Amino acid sequence: MADRRTFNVVILGLGFLFIFTAFTTCGNVEQTVVKSLQNNTFTGSGYHSLGIIYGVFSFANLLAPTVVAVIGPKCTMFLSGLLYSGYIAVFIIPSTWSFYLTSVLIGIGAAMLWTAQGHFLVENSEASTINRNTGVFWALLQCSMLFGNLYIYFDWNGKTEISDSSRKNIFVSLLVTSVLGTLSFLVLRKSHHAEELLSEEEGQSLLSPRTMYKQRANSAVEDAKLEFRTMLQLLKTKTILLLSPCMAYSGLELSFYSGVYGTCIGATAQFGESAKGLIGISGIVVGIGEIVGGGLFGLLCKNNRFRRTSVVFLGLLVHFVAFYLIFLNIPDDAPVVFYTSSQSKPYLAPSVSIALLCSFLLGLGDSCFNTQLYSILGCVYAEQSAPAFAIFKFIQSVFAAVAFFYSGYILLKWQLLLMVILGFTGTLCFFVVEWVQNLSVDLPEY
Repeated sequence: MADRRTFNVVILGLGFLFIFTAFTTCGNVEQTVVKSLQNNTFTGSGYHSLGIIYGVFSFANLLAPTVVAVIGPKCTMFLSGLLYSGYIAVFIIPSTWSFYLTSVLIGIGAAMLWTAQGHFLVENSEASTINRNTGVFWALLQCSMLFGNLYIYFDWNGKTEISDSSRKNIFVSLLVTSVLGTLSFLVLRKSHHAEELLSEEEGQSLLSPRTMYKQRANSAVEDAKLEFRTMLQLLKTKTILLLSPCMAYSGLELSFYSGVYGTCIGATAQFGESAKGLIGISGIVVGIGEIVGGGLFGLLCKNNRFRRTSVVFLGLLVHFVAFYLIFLNIPDDAPVVFYTSSQSKPYLAPSVSIALLCSFLLGLGDSCFNTQLYSILGCVYAEQSAPAFAIFKFIQSVFAAVAFFYSGYILLKWQLLLMVILGFTGTLCFFVVEWVQNLSVDLPEY
């Protein structure tokens, strides 16, 4: 039985590895690809598409648990994988209406996919194996930032323009990768616990099979209503209100490192023929920063209140250094140019090594904030972790969506300034929450 559960966790991780190898690579190069399209009828924006995805995702999270409860996590993940594959396929023969339609659909699919993933992971874990299984899953997931971006580097290095044939080859490869990840979900087996529940339900409803699904739906709706009311109650608490700026900042910097910064590097004319290939290398280095940060701070500093503030402060410093270097190294109009390269000159001669150092710092800083936000929410809301994490993802996704919408219109220096202000405010608020939590723990001693 343990072997079956381990098998499920590994297959789950591999499925997400394939799907997000395709999707993260797509998000990283999306705006660059859209700008290089030799198609006068296409008027879409990669930034707007990513904004729609995160915006829909934030609200679809409220309905996703009901869908997972009714049709089950395995079926939910398979259907969601098809939506991801459909989004990738649009770039092979792009059209504006299908581009934005699939952006909405993948936002819904993302909410269902991640909800089903959490349900399935817990279903195949016990108290003694949950940490190991979570580690295996996230290790496989983080590798998704490496392989697709490496392909981009080898294919685009030395090119100043992305031809139609090059674009089609890349996205056909990504589509095949995504479809393989989707099909892998069909190999997942039912856990022993799930089989017991299913046999009980079938035994109770042999004469009326529809009753079983009706009962599931009613139960899921009631659970969703209860969780929604709990979320509204938590939103009024001081802890969530104080942590909101930090959650919002995580959304802004998520949009910056996952979609904007790669576009900026590819649009830097001073990098010459290597600019487009550097988008892929940048994505890889961001992934390395995430893996290093997640390993160090997520595992070594787990459940240590003192180190939580230290890690967040380190993340802030790391990001501030990255923002300052980006301000000096990347042209100010890089995010907003309508041509394939920037027109203005940065304060320093653009350096590839500095650009990639900033990529690493962005990934490292992001892991600092995310690991510690999960840690403090899990500590403060141990009995209400699901709605607390749902609030976190909701706020993060809303601000990521907002950031993607303004990224194509605001110069780089103002985007960096917004993140500096919100990052500083969010860190201060995080410190206040941690201080209050330490006080509440220490007070009973007196």
